[in-house]
Amino acid sequence: MVGKLSKEQTKRHNRACELVDSDSELTETEREFVLDHFHESAHTGRTLDGAFFTPAELAGELHLVIPGNRIIDLCAGIGRLAWHARDLVTRHFEHLPPREIVCMEKNPEYVRVGRRILPEATWICADVLDVPGMNLGPFDCAISNPPFGRIKHSGNTPGYRGPLFEFHVIAVAQTLARRGAFIIPRESAPFRIEGGFVDQDSPAYERFHRETGITLRPNPGSPPTFSATSGATPHRPSKSSCTTATKTSWRPRPNRPPAPSSRRTSEPSGRGPLLPPRPRPYRTPGSGKTRTPCSEIA
Repeated sequence: MVGKLSKEQTKRHNRACELVDSDSELTETEREFVLDHFHESAHTGRTLDGAFFTPAELAGELHLVIPGNRIIDLCAGIGRLAWHARDLVTRHFEHLPPREIVCMEKNPEYVRVGRRILPEATWICADVLDVPGMNLGPFDCAISNPPFGRIKHSGNTPGYRGPLFEFHVIAVAQTLARRGAFIIPRESAPFRIEGGFVDQDSPAYERFHRETGITLRPNPGSPPTFSATSGATPHRPSKSSCTTATKTSWRPRPNRPPAPSSRRTSEPSGRGPLLPPRPRPYRTPGSGKTRTPCSEIA
């Protein structure tokens, strides 16, 4: 059943489904067509699970802060973040081998579609909260645009006992990777975007930081490093849940007293505030809520 789609969107969604169901290997153009036109809202109940696929523009911005050769995409959907994380053009010109990408997704239909879009990735159909016990080995970077808010989940993750699903995913990622890049709700980030990155109070984030030792920070461009140790501080991306989203990347560091808060993050050279490209907020389909890109976890 297709709902809330225009006639043209429905037509393209149906064509995407035909490509997925075909027996032939898809071309790069056909794979991208499926990625662009397969709608999560076309299947009853999908949006009830908090599933909203990442817009291409936001995924394209996030991929700029993904380092390393071995990447895991948690709550991968049909693979939008993983698609951009391949970074094919840059790696071709820098004579680097293709990245090894693992996609973890709970919804079997999304996994089926994702395997047609990214057959070169390893797809695992499983609950993200079960990942720490799977012995998948270390990754250079974990990425995710997870369902956010009070999503029903099967248990808690290391250290965090709160209700917000995006923080459970970040806690899982810390057990897997040295670095990370995520999209989380603006309300879950300790900063917002106003020309540059500006500190803001977030009770939800403060609880998460208190329970896990993970610190979120904006990363306006360069990939952060992250050494995962217990009580470490990672940097990750943030997306905005019902309002504005932000993109973040992260890295954990040993526990230390928080630095004095400055109203605006400045460059080490003292040349003034960091001014990343102004992110363009986007509206979450069907929710009336807006998101924006964000940056780091320390």
